[in-house]
Amino acid sequence: MFVLVEMMDTVRIPPWQFEMKLNDSITEELNKKLANKVVYNVGLCICLYDITKLEDSYIFPGDGASHTKVSLGFFDDIIIPPESLQQPAKFDEAEQVWVWEYETEEGAHDLYMDTGEEIRFRVVDESFIDTSPTGPCSTEASTSGATEEVQKKEAPYTLVGSISEPGLGLLSWWTNS
Repeated sequence: MFVLVEMMDTVRIPPWQFEMKLNDSITEELNKKLANKVVYNVGLCICLYDITKLEDSYIFPGDGASHTKVSLGFFDDIIIPPESLQQPAKFDEAEQVWVWEYETEEGAHDLYMDTGEEIRFRVVDESFIDTSPTGPCSTEASTSGATEEVQKKEAPYTLVGSISEPGLGLLSWWTNS
């Protein structure tokens, strides 16, 4: 499910973009800033849909860029657990990648899931964790020389995906070349 959200922001347009149309440069900067990012109480921003209002642009002293108030977000935290891969799948220790053992009439073919390749996946779950800073812990620090617990840094927004259905997985698996 997707929703449209109206937001307001002040957009900084660097001088080298002055030759572009204002709407185009604002759209580019907003997509850089918001696309595939998580916004609190909104969720994952996919892309800019429309600019509904532009106010006057200002150039501040010491900064050659223009600043325009507008009304209007790749996010890396997508997890696909092993059980949600195309099956049968195995982990290749030597290559450090997952491999789909694709069965055909001619035998099995190993299709590697290389890091950094584009994939098509289905979202099966999402998790939002408030990572706002908190005050110091109220418990007293131990002076007995015990090591402190290292706090695990968690992503504020995580998607859990699946590629276990036909047509999902690496795009290179499904294109005719």
